[in-house]
Amino acid sequence: MTSQNSMNQTTGADAVDVAIASGTDFDGTPIPSAKLELYRQVMALEAGRQRSGVSNTMRSRIVRIGAKHISQVELNQMLIDADFAPLKDKEIAFYYGVK
Repeated sequence: MTSQNSMNQTTGADAVDVAIASGTDFDGTPIPSAKLELYRQVMALEAGRQRSGVSNTMRSRIVRIGAKHISQVELNQMLIDADFAPLKDKEIAFYYGVK
């Protein structure tokens, strides 16, 4: 059996970007052109948006991704320890609310 090459990699921060760029989902099926076009349109809008600063973007990414892996109490303390603003009520409700 051969090892997985980089085109079949499904882990890591840029795995989805690689798949989108190739137009192929992780299972090898083509991503429908309508989905790719809509994604590209929205990403082009985002690319043109004025940024509020690197620290704000870093915090947003930490919260968005960290909430998937880290408990609310722990993530909140980690933010405070790193001198970021603690979790906001709306972030807690969105990421940790009852599902």
